[in-house]
Amino acid sequence: MEDNAIQVIYGEGKGKTSAAIGQSIRAVSAGRRVVFIRFLKGRNLDDYTCIERLEPDMKVFCFEKEDELYENLEPDRQEEEKQNMVNGFHFANKVVETGECDLLVLDEVLGLLDIGVLTIQDLYRLIERCGGDISLIMTGKYVPKELIQHIDIVSEIRQIKQLKS
Repeated sequence: MEDNAIQVIYGEGKGKTSAAIGQSIRAVSAGRRVVFIRFLKGRNLDDYTCIERLEPDMKVFCFEKEDELYENLEPDRQEEEKQNMVNGFHFANKVVETGECDLLVLDEVLGLLDIGVLTIQDLYRLIERCGGDISLIMTGKYVPKELIQHIDIVSEIRQIKQLKS
């Protein structure tokens, strides 16, 4: 990963989180400190147990309280989780403000725009706070066109084929 780059990995295909994890492992291998914050996926940590072994160089956070994916929750439980995700985004800003990491990964943060938890201005402010000192990776299904001009690297993950089981 290029030093202090702002990057988006987006698309309908599978592999966005895996790509972000791969970049995180490369950063840790290069002696960089990584903070990885997950959104919209619930507390289920099965996919993240191996990267938690990289602590203290890589710290993984999830502010959601429910085990299920956000999209599978009842509306009242979704509302509660929205506040938890806002808290996670505030934490991300605090991490940038205090310089606690060299690479900040916000997994599925772009989805927070879709559900009205964040505005594009919230992401602009975070990008500005990184200010060339901290690399940032954001993932999600969609990236707003107006955000692309503020991003150094944009990668799209597309599914070409899926084997039938």
